[in-house]
Amino acid sequence: MTDPIRLTCPDLPAPHGFFTRQGGVSLGPYASLNCSLSSADDPAAVRENRARASRALGTDADNLVGLTQVHGIEVVVVEDPWPAGSGPRADALVCRTRGLALGIVTADCAPVLFADASAGVIGAAHAGWRGAVAGVLEATVVAMIGLGADPARIIAAIGPCIGQDSYEVGTDLHAAVLAAGAEGEAFLRPGRQGHWQFDLPGYCAARLAHAGISAWRAVAADTCAEPDRFFSHRRRTLAGGGPIGHQISIVAG
Repeated sequence: MTDPIRLTCPDLPAPHGFFTRQGGVSLGPYASLNCSLSSADDPAAVRENRARASRALGTDADNLVGLTQVHGIEVVVVEDPWPAGSGPRADALVCRTRGLALGIVTADCAPVLFADASAGVIGAAHAGWRGAVAGVLEATVVAMIGLGADPARIIAAIGPCIGQDSYEVGTDLHAAVLAAGAEGEAFLRPGRQGHWQFDLPGYCAARLAHAGISAWRAVAADTCAEPDRFFSHRRRTLAGGGPIGHQISIVAG
């Protein structure tokens, strides 16, 4: 059996993994570590993939909690696990209960994992451009503070997401980013007429700094440009559509 392949951030003081698409049992366009319960993949294969990812971190799959992600800023405080696939509509989770693991699924958006080791508080956020612009990362930090975390102690890790060279955007994103603050222009590189190249991980890092998080790191990877390692919504769109899987990122308490 091939073990799931995961990337880590050495500075993040909690068991965690930014899992790639490698090391699972799904077939076809979902090959092989598809962890999205909302996909048309075989549910049994997805459950096995999520169990493999959980075991890689020394946790039980029954203690892995996830969300119905909607590109918003709602944050859920997790005290007890819920059945897989029944998570609330939200885009971030925070927790101080030992033994639980928080999972975010992505296919170009940025997964951001958080930990304050002293307070025993962890967090996980799904930061697409809409959520990042709206403030999902700041909302996650506020929720962690509510559980006893201190921004001065929180370490955040930005996982694999679409890179600036791959992320051509139009006037809607451009306008939204600028409306959120003039500093957003630094993350929009002019491209062809009426388009820009957006630096999503850089923008997420700036929003973390705005939330008072100075200790952050980013995993260098471009999900769109690396088909052997990652699922990618943008790559699927450019290819004309079709089914798609999602990788998972997990932080455990």
